[in-house]
Amino acid sequence: MQEKNILERSALLVAISAAVGLLGRHSGLTFHQAMAVSIFSVSMLGTLFFWSFRLTFAFLGTSILLLTKTIDIEHIIKFASLEVILFLIGMMVLVGLLKSAGFFAWIVTLILRIKKLTAAKFLILISVISALLSCAVDEVTAIIFIAAAIFEICDYFEVEPTPFLMIVIFAANIGSMGTVLGNPIGILIATKSGLTFEDFIVKSFPVMLICLAALILIVSRWYRRQLMRLDNKMKELGDNEILVRLISVPPEKSLKISLGIFGATIIAIAFHHRLEIWWALPPNTVLLVLPLISSGIVMAWKRSKARDFIEKDVEWWTLLFFILLFAQAGTLKFTGAADFLAQKIVGVTAHSPWVLTSVILGISTIGSSILDNVVLVSAVIPVVQGFQGMGVGVESLWWALLFGGCLGGNITLVGSTANIVALGLLEKEEGVHMTFFRWFWIGLTIGLTTTVIAWAALLFLPIYR
Repeated sequence: MQEKNILERSALLVAISAAVGLLGRHSGLTFHQAMAVSIFSVSMLGTLFFWSFRLTFAFLGTSILLLTKTIDIEHIIKFASLEVILFLIGMMVLVGLLKSAGFFAWIVTLILRIKKLTAAKFLILISVISALLSCAVDEVTAIIFIAAAIFEICDYFEVEPTPFLMIVIFAANIGSMGTVLGNPIGILIATKSGLTFEDFIVKSFPVMLICLAALILIVSRWYRRQLMRLDNKMKELGDNEILVRLISVPPEKSLKISLGIFGATIIAIAFHHRLEIWWALPPNTVLLVLPLISSGIVMAWKRSKARDFIEKDVEWWTLLFFILLFAQAGTLKFTGAADFLAQKIVGVTAHSPWVLTSVILGISTIGSSILDNVVLVSAVIPVVQGFQGMGVGVESLWWALLFGGCLGGNITLVGSTANIVALGLLEKEEGVHMTFFRWFWIGLTIGLTTTVIAWAALLFLPIYR
């Protein structure tokens, strides 16, 4: 039965990809343009249909692009965005340091030491902490450790963890748009658009906070019975000191030094644009180099664990996929297919910035609800660059791409890597299998509400134009 499903999905994948290529040729694309579109479609759909084989599609697709002379090796390397990959490697090493130092367990103890903890306070705390951690260390890392805390706390109070896990997942996805660090698409958009960390703090972080407030209001009504049950259990069990003692935090000195290194890195990244101007460096040089400097210091300090940081904490499987995916997306620009598509979209939208912004926001939101947002954003970036080449103002489009790419992940249970990771933990630790519709209705409510908030900000606030 499983083999039959695989064959059916494979046949559908081939049929759709071939149809995309033929439709492209019929619409006026050259052979190489149609090939670039078709191969990228295979990688996108392969990721959707065969998630565990996504790297296979990236390898094979890139090889076909080279063999058909659709792109050459020099431009494959150019479009691979190695600067983004190096940035992510450096940040993964720093996150590995925080993990080994017990930072995330320390965060949990802060929650539990709050006097007169209630369900309402707990809801606000886990939502805010998930969002802010996602801003600082990326959504997947944040959700792994917050999920562990949720299981521990809910087991102690004898309540079902699923609603609270879903809340922190939603909060982490929303928080990931707050800074350039929260999601791989943030650093990808920053490097391609020239936006700085300061731009994210001014133009994205406030919208994230408003969306987070909307999330808290929605889930406080949606899960009011579960919150009432938790509140009763908290009153019944009283003091949380027993649970606090169960969580061991490594030596305070190591934790402080680790936080100092990480904090100094974040502060320096926050001012990277000013440092680049001061030192007359190309844009984003300091942004991309700082994590490498900090991770180098970490590996010198923790030299006995240096190999573990590189081998275990760096997600090489994901990074290899990103390298080849970015190269395939760059092929759309190299062949002119992205410019062709940009011209078609501009023609349909009649050059209206408001309509164009709405279209990009809609595409990124809906697309990210069914595809990994890095795949979706990688496909749309060359199109936005095509608008730029036509003299269209694109700043609001970059923000639309970021907002949709992050917020759309809340709509379905496969809309974000953080969703998949957290639900996998739920099934493993608690034996609970999440159904599509149990997630979908609350996810759709949150996704649409927060996207409307972002859409209103993009259209009516002058800072985005």
